[in-house]
Amino acid sequence: MALIPAKGIEKFIRSDLLGFGGYSAHTSPETLEGKIDIPVDNIIKIDANENVYGCSRRVNQALANYHDYNIYPDNGQMLFREALAGYTGVTAEHIVAGSGSNQLIDLILRLLIDKGDEVINCIPTFGIYRFSTKLCGGNIIDVSRDEKFAVNVNAVKAAVNEKTKLIILANPNNPTGMLTPKKDILELADIGVPVLIDEAYYEFCGETVAPLVTRYQNLMVLRTFSKWMGLAGLRVGYGLFPPVIADYLLRIKIPYNVNLAALIAAQESLKDIDYLMNRVKVIISERERLFAELEKLEWLEPLPSQANFILCLVVKGNAKELKQKLQNRGILVRYFDEPVLKKYIRFSVGKPEHTDALIKVLHEIGG
Repeated sequence: MALIPAKGIEKFIRSDLLGFGGYSAHTSPETLEGKIDIPVDNIIKIDANENVYGCSRRVNQALANYHDYNIYPDNGQMLFREALAGYTGVTAEHIVAGSGSNQLIDLILRLLIDKGDEVINCIPTFGIYRFSTKLCGGNIIDVSRDEKFAVNVNAVKAAVNEKTKLIILANPNNPTGMLTPKKDILELADIGVPVLIDEAYYEFCGETVAPLVTRYQNLMVLRTFSKWMGLAGLRVGYGLFPPVIADYLLRIKIPYNVNLAALIAAQESLKDIDYLMNRVKVIISERERLFAELEKLEWLEPLPSQANFILCLVVKGNAKELKQKLQNRGILVRYFDEPVLKKYIRFSVGKPEHTDALIKVLHEIGG
């Protein structure tokens, strides 16, 4: 049989994915080796909202002592879901775990979206919502936040029509760090279409609508262990859902979608909440110090944040160039190459020494 030319194979690809751009992730330090003058081990990575303090002390010991990695994990995740019930206050029948909350976003969209259905997205926000919606064949309907990046509830309501299958809202929002008031969330839930609240940064703000999933049949909440628990590399998250939705998600997820190491790490972390929450308090304290230091720079305008990062308006200078200048000095930060955020840059909260190094370089660079 004749070989199909490389270009010819594209005729078999879904037409709506031929121009698909993918998701722009953070920069891995190892990819910069030899490209900048800073040794890889000395790079300060504050671009992906990771927990710089790492995971619970119990995790490494538990993973090292476990010997049955040749056996598949529990596909129903019962022990993990029961442990999460104790932490969240919502019973296990409401809970589904995933390989990171991103996987659950994908599963929810697979469950709800037919080709041409619409998902309302309050921009600027987490780019994975657009990515996953397009991948699932849906249409993303962008509703702009106001000039202070607050959700425009009336505009969201006006965008709802018979094709609307989902409203997605990050709370606190990424990358702005802002909270949406509970009354606004409930006003959106009262519309009647499914509403997904992404609470990836819940532990840094303490505000949640999780208990309401037992009262609203259209309300869903996502959480992750990547941020506060320091398990970003193991990829584990969970969602709180009305039982009917949870049951469907358990049916359509791939088998063993959370690997055994991730389950062990997450369950051990839930036994060490006091230690982890003390780390969260340290990060919050450093967030406030970083904000105060950034405010002293006349050419930057930091936005108040309820997460573990701070978004800054670059009042004087070019945000993209600033990101590159910092990278050349061994400090990785996040720049968003999209119109509404082209003048902004985001700093994850690191350790005090990371803040000191960042502020020193910012003073040296100037606006």
